Amino acid sequence: MKTWIANYEGNEIRVEKTWLGLEKLFVNNKIQDENSATGYAFSSGLTGHLILKSGEKKSIKVRFASGCRLFIDDEIVEVVKTS
Repeated sequence: MKTWIANYEGNEIRVEKTWLGLEKLFVNNKIQDENSATGYAFSSGLTGHLILKSGEKKSIKVRFASGCRLFIDDEIVEVVKTS
């Protein structure tokens, strides 16, 4: 399994991808989205949201290419591969 983590304004965002094609998005340890690539269908990515302490809601997108790309409100955020 591959895991990537980002911290954004006090929130932990974790993305997991297994060798069998299961992809999961967690925000503060709560699952927000998951995909399972089966057959010839490939994932288009994961989506979710987070709510900041100010009450502002931000959208999250995850795309997989050569690694993991995380976007919050359409701005790229650095992720760290942990495994």
